[in-house]
Amino acid sequence: MAYIQSLQLNHFRNYGGADMSDLPCGPVVLCGANGAGKTNILEAVSFLSPGRGLRTAKIGEVQNCDTAIDAGPWSVSALVESQYGPVRIGTGRDGHEDKRIVRINGDAAKGGQSAMTEYLSVLWLTPQMDRLFQDASSARRKFLDRMVFAFDPGHAGRMTRYENAMRQRSKLLQDRGSADPAWLTALEATMAETGVAIAAARSDFTRKLQQGVDRTPADIQAHFPKASLTIRGTVEELIRRVPALEVEEMLRYQLHESRARDSETGGAATGPHKSDLHVIYETKAMPADQCSTGEQKALLIGIVLAHARMIAAERGAAPVLLLDEVAAHLDEQRRTVLYRILLDLRAQVWMTGTDMTLFSSLSGVGQFFTIAEGNLKILKQGLAA
Repeated sequence: MAYIQSLQLNHFRNYGGADMSDLPCGPVVLCGANGAGKTNILEAVSFLSPGRGLRTAKIGEVQNCDTAIDAGPWSVSALVESQYGPVRIGTGRDGHEDKRIVRINGDAAKGGQSAMTEYLSVLWLTPQMDRLFQDASSARRKFLDRMVFAFDPGHAGRMTRYENAMRQRSKLLQDRGSADPAWLTALEATMAETGVAIAAARSDFTRKLQQGVDRTPADIQAHFPKASLTIRGTVEELIRRVPALEVEEMLRYQLHESRARDSETGGAATGPHKSDLHVIYETKAMPADQCSTGEQKALLIGIVLAHARMIAAERGAAPVLLLDEVAAHLDEQRRTVLYRILLDLRAQVWMTGTDMTLFSSLSGVGQFFTIAEGNLKILKQGLAA
């Protein structure tokens, strides 16, 4: 099992300091009024994984607004029970530079943020994700890339290299007369190589995720319907039919030919930054964006649960799940099924809500906290799994 045994926050959002200890490998329920700081706790946990957390916040945005940076930068520290035994993971804002630092057992992490994935996987669902199927394709790409990264830590590096090369190319193209053709060619070669690798990783992961969705038991599918998942994009389509090296050559050629257009529009006319995750409610043969709000929520939960099962099978330990206000948007039957799935998964699940009665069936198997104005109080100590 991999779970958080204790969590400490300093100067984080509305918390000057907070300490949660003796946490169970099971449900952790945070209950309080809107604005009390429930989601801030989940966000702190999300920073125990690479990236900008569940709110995609900038480094300075999570600094406690009542605390000057001179009083101490924000930090999150956790004692994690991992496959290697207990390990202390710490992350926070560098006191001297506006960047994020990571420490493992007190030492600067080799590999930076990616080092945390060796010990812990963190997945989340937030109310903002309820519009995933109706939002722009960029939101779905981000959702997919985060899932890919949980299995392939190198995916984040490829994304960074691709985006940096595209940004530099755009700047050169805007300079027009002063653009160095050789440098443009080198940047386009980087975009082609990393772009094909990104598309291949997405395609491979999506196939595996679909297999996981297909293995979902029928009784679960009755409440969290089966999704059909495909990647739609020029590069992804090409690598299904053409060897990768040939696709690289094609993408380099397309980038070269679109320089004039790209100098006017910015970015690049083609590439994996244009791809989209297409989801269909399989039983109804209906695109997810045309489904009801409740059906979209159930589809999204089903996908995340399938992803969690994949991680558990791959690593021998389920990921930590952060479910923000999920229970309030499910009927009683779906709630009951969801809780059963989560307990069977043997995952540490952090859940928030304004009504404690929504979690009454979890009494005795988890730990319950009430939160008021950034103050945490244990309401009930459950039995650790």
